[in-house]
Amino acid sequence: MTAGNRSASVVIGSAIVLLVGALAAQRPDAFVESRDHPAIQYSTGPVDTSVSRLNRDLEAGRAQLTFDQSGGWLRSLLKALDVPIESQLLVFSETSAQATLISMKNPRALFFSDVTAVGWVRGGTELEIAAADPRQGVIFYTLDQRAGARPILKRNNNCLECHLTWDTLGVPGLTTISTFPMSDDKNAYASGVVVDHRVNLDQRWGGWYITGKSVPARHFGNLPVIRSEKDLARPSPPPPALQSVAGLFDTTPYATPYSDAAAQMVIGHQAHMTNLLTRLGWEARVAARRTVGRTQKGDRVADAASDLVDYLLFIDEAPLPRRIEGSSGFAEKFSARGPKDGRGRSLYQLDLERRMMRYPCSYMIYAPAFDALPEPALDAVYRRLWQVVSGQETSKRYGKLTPADRAAITEILRDTKKNLPPYFRAGAR
Repeated sequence: MTAGNRSASVVIGSAIVLLVGALAAQRPDAFVESRDHPAIQYSTGPVDTSVSRLNRDLEAGRAQLTFDQSGGWLRSLLKALDVPIESQLLVFSETSAQATLISMKNPRALFFSDVTAVGWVRGGTELEIAAADPRQGVIFYTLDQRAGARPILKRNNNCLECHLTWDTLGVPGLTTISTFPMSDDKNAYASGVVVDHRVNLDQRWGGWYITGKSVPARHFGNLPVIRSEKDLARPSPPPPALQSVAGLFDTTPYATPYSDAAAQMVIGHQAHMTNLLTRLGWEARVAARRTVGRTQKGDRVADAASDLVDYLLFIDEAPLPRRIEGSSGFAEKFSARGPKDGRGRSLYQLDLERRMMRYPCSYMIYAPAFDALPEPALDAVYRRLWQVVSGQETSKRYGKLTPADRAAITEILRDTKKNLPPYFRAGAR
């Protein structure tokens, strides 16, 4: 099997595992219309992303990118797109358009902010960029790594071959895949799971380096993805504990020697949240084009809103078996962000002791895609959110939200979220 085929196998194998798992577990529905439905027009409609704005600034001379020999445009691009270096994650499973270059000795580096992700491979011919448009979902771009060339970030819909699937909820989106150890047999297919905050820690991070001062003892990170049949027959070894990847390979051209555990927790949550927002917006736009009463599509909007609120509030979050502490400074920088209420509390504050966030409501409620939701979808989200945090929703499923959690979420949102509905602010039912 070639490296490129093995890359495809990772995606196919992950899809198989998830389809089987979906029979036994609750899982959100997916958008089923075309991405170029008249209400969507993903391929031809206007976009407003961090990248499209940077392209306009480059064209007008308001911005410049600098090429260096170690990373090409990388460092300059990260600065221009306001993507923190501390967010660096290193993945060595061959899951990229540049898969033939990726290995444990030459992992792919990923960086992300709330709305943008950048991928870099040492020796690669291009940078890979994903940027969220508030209405259209994730738009994919590439930037040629050529010194002396005028930098132009080009839209690349070829990325949708892997980034528009059932696992992205049928919309252009993001996934983080944990690849399970596989045989070195060239005819073997990889398997794994798409990771978000609902997946147990002992199933996460296969094919990724994980660094940190404190990391759970059992996970799939830092271990080879390809192993011999003899090795597979033995009990899985514990992953080595790493505070950095220095010494494992030449890290000279990399932005940092870290693949931060706290950053991995955040991107796992954020990727699926991004997809949920896009799916709900698209469902509402398609429903709005229908002229005959309430239809099944109207119900799909309500269902998508309910799915989003459950995920927003971490209802199905997997417990943390122990404290997680990164080593790059990402957690501290991330927790200091975002609007704060009158008591200094923020939805960006990480916990990482017993759960991911100190206050279990996603910071993605501040994302441009949230505020860009069509009015019926936004109303459905707020009404469902209020049902849960006000205590009107009494089913056992929501019992993990303590009265203190509900009160804190409500108070923080009242102080920090613009255009909150009056009933939410006043506490009316």
